[in-house]
Amino acid sequence: MSRSIRPTGSGSNAQSTVEVGIKVMDTATDTSNEASRVRVEGVWKVFGKRPEEARQMAEAGAGREEIREAVGSVVAVRDVSFQVSPGETFVVMGLSGSGKSTLVRCVSHLIEPTEGTVEVCGTELTQADSATLRDLRRRKMAMVFQHFGLFPHRTVVDNVAYGLEVQGMDRRERQERARELLGTVGLEGWGDHHPQQLSGGMQQRVGLARALAVDPEVLFFDEPFSALDPLIRRDMQDELIELQLRLRRTLVFITHDFVEALKLADRIAIMSDGAFVQVGTPVEILTNPADDYVRAFTQDAPVVKVLQACSVMRPLGETEIDPGWVRVSLTTPLEAALPHLLGSTDPVLVCDEQEAPVGLLHADEVAGVISPDRR
Repeated sequence: MSRSIRPTGSGSNAQSTVEVGIKVMDTATDTSNEASRVRVEGVWKVFGKRPEEARQMAEAGAGREEIREAVGSVVAVRDVSFQVSPGETFVVMGLSGSGKSTLVRCVSHLIEPTEGTVEVCGTELTQADSATLRDLRRRKMAMVFQHFGLFPHRTVVDNVAYGLEVQGMDRRERQERARELLGTVGLEGWGDHHPQQLSGGMQQRVGLARALAVDPEVLFFDEPFSALDPLIRRDMQDELIELQLRLRRTLVFITHDFVEALKLADRIAIMSDGAFVQVGTPVEILTNPADDYVRAFTQDAPVVKVLQACSVMRPLGETEIDPGWVRVSLTTPLEAALPHLLGSTDPVLVCDEQEAPVGLLHADEVAGVISPDRR
């Protein structure tokens, strides 16, 4: 993933100071529209015939069940605002019924928000006409669902090429592009099979390739791996991380799995009862939970297994590099780096995809992140 140090906090914050481990970093957030691929401001979604009354009750502090009993409406999303920068992976994590899937449907405009504005790639969806929305979906945004949504009567390659067919690309060109993408997601040679001949994990790879085929700027994922077996799910998470390192797309990813959120996210939004409880980097969520609700998720999180070197590293700056220092990649789990840190007083050097040094891991700072006392 594109794991440089990213702006944190909600989209409305102009600047914030973020504590990471035992160090403090100052991060400035550019809230101009040009700096964001996705911008959401004050979005509400109320199901029922009395949405305004329900919204007023919610603003006064009433809970979801109280509102439902009083006016017969359900407040699924309440006053949510955030921005997603180009190349960022923004994960919305919440339990069943928290409103996360409704939110992504509002943001992708599969359903209309009751109130608020949504902007994707510079287009305000709440004001766009049907032709503009169709063009945006064909060329700039795509969605990957939990249930794969593949056409059973089409071959795998034709499923992947479907969006290109809708764009009007000729058959030879779109199939060439589709087969190239099948190779990208590890399905080279499977193009002439039908979806029912593939395993669940393979079908989800087809769905991912189909979403990538139109070369979108923004991808929305609605719990895409939750129906997969644990080992296949882990493989798909790793696949997505590797793809994101290469492609640098803007991702909005929905999950109920906190460990998955930690593994994939540049920033995480914890959602409950239709609202964001906390927004921050994985390290911030782990080390500075906003309340007991968030803290409950962090208690048993396998921090050293899911956090990567890039999440905790200190920028290299002007540090003089010792050739004898151990080197790890940006995506190396802390678990793999710990033996080097515990067995020496030297830092561990973190390198990018081109093996160029970009940061340092220090034992005391890593300990500050993974210690249970910090959570």
